[in-house]
Amino acid sequence: MQTTSPAPAKNSYAAYFASLPREEQAARLAALDDSAVIELSTSWRDWWARPDQVTPPGEDWEFWLILAGRGWGKTRTGAETTREWALSGRFPYCNLIAATADDARDIMIEGESGLLAICPRSERPQYLPSKRRLEWPNGTRSLIFTADEPERLRGKQHFKLWCDELGSWRYPDAWDQAMLGLRLGTSPQAVVTTTPRPTKIIKELSKDPLTRLTTGHTDDNVHNLALTFLTKIVAKYRGTRLGRQELDAEILDDNPHALWKREDIDKARVTPQQVPTITRMVVGVDPNAKSDDPDTQAECGIIAAGVGVDGEYYVFRDNSLSAKPLGWARAVVTCYDAVKADRVIAEVNNGGEMVEANIRTVDPNVAYTAVHASRGKAIRAEPIASLYEQGKVHHVGEFAKLEDQMCDWSPYEDAKSPDRLDALVWALTELSANGNTGLIDWARQQVEDAKKKIDAAISQDNRGMPV
Repeated sequence: MQTTSPAPAKNSYAAYFASLPREEQAARLAALDDSAVIELSTSWRDWWARPDQVTPPGEDWEFWLILAGRGWGKTRTGAETTREWALSGRFPYCNLIAATADDARDIMIEGESGLLAICPRSERPQYLPSKRRLEWPNGTRSLIFTADEPERLRGKQHFKLWCDELGSWRYPDAWDQAMLGLRLGTSPQAVVTTTPRPTKIIKELSKDPLTRLTTGHTDDNVHNLALTFLTKIVAKYRGTRLGRQELDAEILDDNPHALWKREDIDKARVTPQQVPTITRMVVGVDPNAKSDDPDTQAECGIIAAGVGVDGEYYVFRDNSLSAKPLGWARAVVTCYDAVKADRVIAEVNNGGEMVEANIRTVDPNVAYTAVHASRGKAIRAEPIASLYEQGKVHHVGEFAKLEDQMCDWSPYEDAKSPDRLDALVWALTELSANGNTGLIDWARQQVEDAKKKIDAAISQDNRGMPV
């Protein structure tokens, strides 16, 4: 139903209507009866959606890939597309896949732009969390899956799929299993909503001839974003590498000055089935003294890693979060218990004795070692980066935020390393410095390289001189 002149190319009709003088708004609304006003309030295509948020026409595509910045409206677009598919009655299974179970519940289903919020009462599906599905009024079902459990996708079939935050899926096998099941009906299709990351899946999908690609910036949805978000978060990250990815939706290559390369991480990546017996497990912790300040967006780095019987290192969990001290202390103990760790290794430069006190408040029996950052960050990080170059560190699955920090941070450009990265370095330093040879091998190699340079310089100086 059209109640205004055509909206500008990049705006929704609702945004265009809001820009009209109040008198004209009132006159147009007065011309509508109550049923028309109600219809407008829930009309996605004709009222709320911007042109780039409307499902591509036709059935000659398989993937609608939406690479967009924070706040662009990815979740709303994925939810509305799923709603449209489900209520058409043509597709008995319109399924959902999130990065984690919490994301499925808190973002795709119960979130402010999730399926339950966008549907009027007469169209709203029944959420059955114990059965991991939504049941729509017309009989359509939406089965709920997570990328953390790729095996649950094995054998499942789909007419339509909404895949959220594909760039953060921990196990790439989940995407493979999902695609093997996307085969029902005459037009199996998936809408993929994600912040862009330079992963193999994202790069390949964006170039697939069956993909319709939509890119967008945070600024595209500025009319619907809170002023605090725009003034604090957007202003803080605008122009930075992180901002280019998270706000401007660019797929960034590694920082050429970073110590870690994504290629090295990818080559050594393993599945849980490939992990050998672990002989020692630790949880590295890098607390932030300002974690109780919501404006800093500071995180407490919490990384679990172990060493195997093969002498190599395995990164198992990233439980990092932004929380007050008691909150991150609970997360540390949760991680410690989940991986059956032998010890917590925590940096105490910022928090001192408070760090141990917080953790022991949650569990007084945690084995704990405090470490002090007496050397520069680059000196601490370089030997760990060397272990990655040698292929001796294996990520068990993908850790999107951690890996972005590793491949973006340069000790030569930013003296403050990120919290997740610091926690990783502390954990691997502890493992490689206690009965393992990683740091020793690295130090020995530095000495050998220095000797070679000295010998080469002496040889050059002595050329042509009598013996």
